[in-house]
Amino acid sequence: MANYKTCKQCGAPLMADDIAIYRKLVTRNAEEFFCIDCLAGYFKVPREAIEERIRYYRESGNCTLFR
Repeated sequence: MANYKTCKQCGAPLMADDIAIYRKLVTRNAEEFFCIDCLAGYFKVPREAIEERIRYYRESGNCTLFR
């Protein structure tokens, strides 16, 4: 069953950006997601790196996940 409400690792509530960046960086077909903090831990990067990537995709206007 798809879980679009909470992080599959820590249980934090998910926002649209959490879901979009997970789909962009991990898999488009995901039905369970990490929050931004857990995704940063998964990739072993600071949270700011994930936030910068979100900003980049949103400002580029080329990714339908961030419209």
